[in-house]
Amino acid sequence: MKEIDPIALALLIEQDKVALIDVREPHEHEGFNIGGQLIPLDEIVSRAAEIPRNKTVVLYCKKGIRSQIAIQKLDKFGFENLVNLKGGMEAWKKRVK
Repeated sequence: MKEIDPIALALLIEQDKVALIDVREPHEHEGFNIGGQLIPLDEIVSRAAEIPRNKTVVLYCKKGIRSQIAIQKLDKFGFENLVNLKGGMEAWKKRVK
């Protein structure tokens, strides 16, 4: 599974070269987010058609575990452009904001 660290992701966001998917719950997203589209983990399979295939897509959650699970669930749909944010939002807050 491909992973990206928060600093590298921040650069991609600045360059508008990445799509973001937040797999946390709505209350977590409302509390703090980095602009990703909210698709909670329990909806990821039913909403797979909403995930772009033509650019890199970084999935994230609080610690990076739920986003790993989401990527594993999406494997059966043939995605090859999914990347996990290593350490999730906790790492982001420590390293970027």
